[in-house]
Amino acid sequence: MNRIRPITDPSRPKVYIETYGCQMNVNDSEVILSILQDAGYALTDDIEEASVILANTCSIRDNAEQRIWGRIDQFKLQKRKRDGVVIGIVGCMAERLKDKLLEAVDIVAGPDAYRSLPELLEAVAPDSPQMNVMLSHEETYADITPVRMDRNGISGFISIMRGCNNVCSYCIVPYTRGAERSRDPYTIVQEAKTLFENGYKEVTLLGQNVDSYFWKDAEKADRNVNFAQLLEMVAKISPELRVRFSTSHPKDISDEVIYTMAMYENICKHIHLPVQSGSSIMLEKMRRKYDREWYLERVRKIRSVIPDCGITTDVIAGFSGETAQDHQDTLSLMEQVVFDSAFMFAYSERPGTLASRKYPDDIPYGLKTERLNEIIALQGRMSLKSNEKEIGKTLKVLVEGPSKKNPDELCGRASSNKMCVFPSRGEKAGDYCEVEVVSVTSATLLCKRID
Repeated sequence: MNRIRPITDPSRPKVYIETYGCQMNVNDSEVILSILQDAGYALTDDIEEASVILANTCSIRDNAEQRIWGRIDQFKLQKRKRDGVVIGIVGCMAERLKDKLLEAVDIVAGPDAYRSLPELLEAVAPDSPQMNVMLSHEETYADITPVRMDRNGISGFISIMRGCNNVCSYCIVPYTRGAERSRDPYTIVQEAKTLFENGYKEVTLLGQNVDSYFWKDAEKADRNVNFAQLLEMVAKISPELRVRFSTSHPKDISDEVIYTMAMYENICKHIHLPVQSGSSIMLEKMRRKYDREWYLERVRKIRSVIPDCGITTDVIAGFSGETAQDHQDTLSLMEQVVFDSAFMFAYSERPGTLASRKYPDDIPYGLKTERLNEIIALQGRMSLKSNEKEIGKTLKVLVEGPSKKNPDELCGRASSNKMCVFPSRGEKAGDYCEVEVVSVTSATLLCKRID
């Protein structure tokens, strides 16, 4: 077995890591832990015994950053209790607010600077904080085997690319994670194999825009690999290994990807396809590079090839200049598509983005909230409508563990990513079960056993 779990060694100095934001940040924390383990540290879940306290941060929304400032105050309590405690902020917020953070913590490291963490820790001294926020055009951490921090050892995340080239007008990511670069596909396949050999049953391939993944072989053009080809390479590891991916961009998801999904049963039939708005006017202003009709055509194509494919999305309420009609366009698109679920947010202006420089944040907070509440209420109805179509269907579910509400029941996800709850027969996390959907809520499929 390869060592992919945290080292437990009481003689090593302890590092405590808090992770905020998306799945990519989870994977980044696992890369950070791998680097620090090699430097002699061991992970701890107890902040009271940590000599190094790190927060891996997100800058997508203002409330995420505000939460970190509150946590920094809590971390400082540990410094007052124990000599030698080092506090570090890493990730996107470190990149965006580097100078301000350096006044509050000991280490600031951006998303491309994780390899330097051991040296930064070594150099920290009283009144001598350390910082590395240099962005890279090459760094993918492809040679680092992440140390898995998940609890169940069933589902693992694999970063296939870093950065983003889209520069949507509202988005801070290109400024905090840099330009897009794709990772060597053979290292991705090897990482997935290692997870499978260590008992994992599911991998999720991660990127800001996975559909634009493209690895160019320096010597042979016929060895170039696009995202559809990478999906197939990972799917061929074993039919017992489920393959998921996130996130897709509507302008880039290709027919080849859709047909590849249909070809392999173990490529999960779920696509997270952020729409952000149903208004072509807003989409142009957001610099999304597609319009309403393009998005709806992609949905039609997905469902014509994979009729039962789960489709989820992101929606922003109250972007700059959004009119009542723009808002109605979003509601009507949601009704037309019937998304399984959605991440829904009021627009939060991020300093440094194109929108912050060019477009006023001119929708009053109360109106944003009103529109967001309408979107949330509608999505609740759409989720229920989507789930009701599952009643009577037989689904293959990967067990995640006991249900939170009833220890005599298990929960797990179908290929579509919908959560299923069903009676236990003593199975454990990582087992597959065949179930039939008998009733639903807007969030869950309630099932009976058929095996």
